[in-house]
Amino acid sequence: MSVYTVHQPPLRGAERAPDPERFAFVRDGFSVWAFLFAPLWMLCHRLWLVLALYLVGLAALETGLVALGAPRMGIALVGVVISLLIGLEASTLRRFTLRERGWKQIGIVSGDDLEDAERRFFEAWLRRAPRAGAPGGASAAVPPPAAANAAIRRPPPGNDVIGLFPEPGAPR
Repeated sequence: MSVYTVHQPPLRGAERAPDPERFAFVRDGFSVWAFLFAPLWMLCHRLWLVLALYLVGLAALETGLVALGAPRMGIALVGVVISLLIGLEASTLRRFTLRERGWKQIGIVSGDDLEDAERRFFEAWLRRAPRAGAPGGASAAVPPPAAANAAIRRPPPGNDVIGLFPEPGAPR
């Protein structure tokens, strides 16, 4: 199962509630596309500052290595390591960019794929939303204050202990 962070965009002009269709789900983990095609991946996700820093840093690093007389294989290896780091930190770069643009992280959800994670998140989100006609005049379209850990299922409270000791506090 993959873990996704859920991000809510800032409200537009006259919006009173966030538009759920604009929510962003960022999968945590290694990104093969960011590893293989870092600049294109950054362009597709509109990571302008990250792309600029990547290009300037890579150019400076390559220029420095050439000035030091590093072999071509060494320069290529450094490029592969940089791409590996981009692939490993791709989700962090996306979350950083969203946060800088004013998006709020409102939850964490897990799912087999993006569609499953979205379904789980919105089911929990709607369950927590106030119903129409509730005290205060809230409607079901208004989101709950937080939907963190939406996919965690907690067992009902009880005195049963699973393991070697059948009763709480039993002697060892």
